Amino acid sequence: MTYTVINGNRLFHTDEGPGADGTGGETLLLVHGGTCDSHDWSAQIGAFSARHRVIAPDLRGHGRSTGLSGGMRPRELAADLAELLDGIGAGPVVVVGHSMGAVVASVLAVEYPSLVRAVVAVEPGYGFEAEFAPQLAAAFRVPDPVGTAAAVLGGLENPAATGPEADALRVWHRRRILAMDPMTVRDVFHGLFDEAAAPLTVRPGVESYLARRSCPVLSVSAAASLKAKGIDGDWEAVLSPHPHSASAVLEGVGHWLFQERPAEFNALVLGWLEGLPTA
Repeated sequence: MTYTVINGNRLFHTDEGPGADGTGGETLLLVHGGTCDSHDWSAQIGAFSARHRVIAPDLRGHGRSTGLSGGMRPRELAADLAELLDGIGAGPVVVVGHSMGAVVASVLAVEYPSLVRAVVAVEPGYGFEAEFAPQLAAAFRVPDPVGTAAAVLGGLENPAATGPEADALRVWHRRRILAMDPMTVRDVFHGLFDEAAAPLTVRPGVESYLARRSCPVLSVSAAASLKAKGIDGDWEAVLSPHPHSASAVLEGVGHWLFQERPAEFNALVLGWLEGLPTA
């Protein structure tokens, strides 16, 4: 079954791989970013499910999932996923989260630790300077939050990427945002960057929250993103106390680095998973 009713919303998800019958490999939960959907992981699902069980949901209000009740804050999205994992008998899982999905993954690790074996934070939507968040939240208090989102996320594309594949990715990302409900888009970004969200996304408060992740954490970031935040790859490594935690920084990529360089990204994550300590 690819739909499950969670907290009043109908969540789409796929569940495949050799571990889907309860045997073999890790169980991976792939969590997409804000205004995106689980199709983002199309280049990962096949590679990961060859060895592991892979669960790929659309978060409430995104993709094929409904968003008729509840909010769009990371804690609310994490609660949906915790209920989903309980409902389908999955866990503990390795949560692979991109952008906002990395915030949701971290909330799961902190507040539902029995469900999380490890976290892979890809271009995480946290670690911003205190001045940045209220400015971005204010930018979405406009009649056209969809247009604002298209402009903000369009600015995160890799300007050096050229050719038909890079152009197709840009068009796909933009058209997907344009198809979303405007109030959902507004709530997604307010849920990340308004004053109430600061402890989960903004320095210095987020540092104490992330340090509560007791599981192994692999962070994978674009060098340009870290520079824009005013941090480096060691910042998150210091916040992840587990000895198997690691940090990787990729040069010459944009926000969707796992789509730009899928083979490199997949090998990085699968190699790290192989070294995870025995549960």
